[in-house]
Amino acid sequence: MTYTERIVNIVLRGVFHAVCRLDIADLRKLPRRGPAILMANHTTNIEGPAYYLFIQPRPATALGKRELWDNPFTRFFMDLWGIIPVARGQVDRRALRAAFRALDDGKFLGIAPEGTRSATGVLRSAQPGIAMLATKRPVPIYPVVHWGFLNLGPNLKRVRRTRVTIRVGRPFRIPVERGSQLSASDLRAITDEMMYQLAAILPARFRGDYADVDRRNPQYLEFLDA
Repeated sequence: MTYTERIVNIVLRGVFHAVCRLDIADLRKLPRRGPAILMANHTTNIEGPAYYLFIQPRPATALGKRELWDNPFTRFFMDLWGIIPVARGQVDRRALRAAFRALDDGKFLGIAPEGTRSATGVLRSAQPGIAMLATKRPVPIYPVVHWGFLNLGPNLKRVRRTRVTIRVGRPFRIPVERGSQLSASDLRAITDEMMYQLAAILPARFRGDYADVDRRNPQYLEFLDA
């Protein structure tokens, strides 16, 4: 970590504590070292930096939409933190290769499977890219959810601190035999089962497309805390 990054991270953590009442003790459930995939719900552009800052000193990176590099302000942070740019709406093989390298190097890799922000805070149907990654590298996968960041703007106008909650679910992996070929329907089913793990630790009002958690059938998942 460079001197510049250390200073920036310290300042930003202070800002988060100043404007938010953070319930983030669950992040202690994460192992001290990777490799691992952190899959999370996506509501704002704020939670990604928060995750990165508060899982330190764990080595970590994440996938971020390529558009974040178009703005000099956000590009500064993306480059500072070594975030991987990804083109949305297509199979970005360059981003996939970079993600595989990060996992092979023992890093945590953050992914928002929905691919775009949910303006209402409820889960939306996820893209199958998360399943493609998970089946190519048999690393632990940690479902991580948050709620509260959508209230930050209105509360700042009222000079109020915002309560933000982060929860970590059961770690699992996707056991796939080497060389096996998965169909598009297999990847869809795996993706949905992974998303149900997020829904299970969210309040019911935020489960959205995955509200029927009692109907989940995690046949593709191998839980690591059994």
